[in-house]
Amino acid sequence: MSEIAEIYRSCKKKKDINWFTEWLCRPVAAVLVFFLRRTPITPNQVSFLSLLIAGGAGALFAGGTSYTFLLAAVVVNHISFIFDCSDGMLARCKNVASHLGHLLDFLMDELKAMLIFACVTVRMWRATGDEHYLLYGIGFLFALATGLTLTSFVRRPEYSGEKPTKDGQPAVIAKRTGVVGKSISLFEHAARSVVHYPQYIWILAICDRIDIYFWAYGAVNVLYIGRVGLAIAWRLGRFRS
Repeated sequence: MSEIAEIYRSCKKKKDINWFTEWLCRPVAAVLVFFLRRTPITPNQVSFLSLLIAGGAGALFAGGTSYTFLLAAVVVNHISFIFDCSDGMLARCKNVASHLGHLLDFLMDELKAMLIFACVTVRMWRATGDEHYLLYGIGFLFALATGLTLTSFVRRPEYSGEKPTKDGQPAVIAKRTGVVGKSISLFEHAARSVVHYPQYIWILAICDRIDIYFWAYGAVNVLYIGRVGLAIAWRLGRFRS
């Protein structure tokens, strides 16, 4: 147990994305890293395995409309997220962390995000027979894909002026003052919580309200491309004197 605890302390990110990841998922991931640390299995292979497991979760989301299928889907999705937490920890444990590895991790995360949302869309359509879910789903998926493209662009050092850290490029919410500024920051915190769906999708599944994830996740991505798109347009598209 002491070795696992040391792996957790020394191999997790200095500043994690949220409490759910840091305190509920990374301790379990540390156990996985404990068993993998002296094997030839690489962090990149763990990243690919996480995507493969997420594919199983997606198949369960889309393959059945019963409550049992829904619960099974979120369990498998949670396992996928545990593996997702462990790839970076394994890289730091083996001292092979790299910027390319962070990019692969980001790629796998976003492929999983699109996969899970698409499969939930299919489930919503099959469960209700309402074809509007397919239309909204296509629109939200376009917003998600566009948002991922924008994120990749604004993280480029040519745009951001910042180089990746040892922990990659974690999202940072600007510190604002005043009632309006603090309200905007609070809204951004809430939006980031919605985007990080692994921390709450299982709760909605237990409550049999996966539709809340569908609408909230889709809406936040639409708002995101509006905010970031306008920021890019303002910075790069305005007239210069």
